[in-house]
Amino acid sequence: QVQLVESGGGLVQAGGSLRLSCAASGRTFSNYAMGWFRQAPGKEREFVTAISRTSDWTYYADSVKGRFTISRDNTKNTVYLQMNSLKPEDTAVYYCGARVGSAARTAADDYDNWGQGTQVTVSS
Repeated sequence: QVQLVESGGGLVQAGGSLRLSCAASGRTFSNYAMGWFRQAPGKEREFVTAISRTSDWTYYADSVKGRFTISRDNTKNTVYLQMNSLKPEDTAVYYCGARVGSAARTAADDYDNWGQGTQVTVSS
């Protein structure tokens, strides 16, 4: 198992930016593809973005494409989510997930390990 800890959430006005971090420990980070998901109150957890083990492949939900950027630093065992041009509808708890293997996936069920989440609130 790999342990994941998210940070960087907070309250921001619409149009602002935040950078989330997800620090991993316990296993070799570079063995895992990583994803970011979010869950708003009363809604199911939804895919945001994912990155392969070696960063050669990324994928974004249409709702965040062009505004969010996922990256990872395998020397720091950390994956990042840069969020720009934030909208009120981006308000949610953001979770990072890890799955063994090179390919990143968009389904939450494909991820074996999760962090505790970090709250992002975007005010209008």
